Amino acid sequence: MRSDLLKKMAMAMMLGMMAFGVVACDNDDGPAEKAGESVDNAMDDAGQTMENAGDNIQDKAEDAKN
Repeated sequence: MRSDLLKKMAMAMMLGMMAFGVVACDNDDGPAEKAGESVDNAMDDAGQTMENAGDNIQDKAEDAKN
């Protein structure tokens, strides 16, 4: 009996949290949000460029060894 009540309460809490998550997501991005996303994208691109450069250096070093 008690476990049934706990299961129902847990299910109700999970449904409530999921509903809150859906409501919390909005598509009204303001200028600060857009600027932040732009900075994030730029940092991701810079990181990928650095990683590619490191891979190229490593490949050249391995080629020079052989």
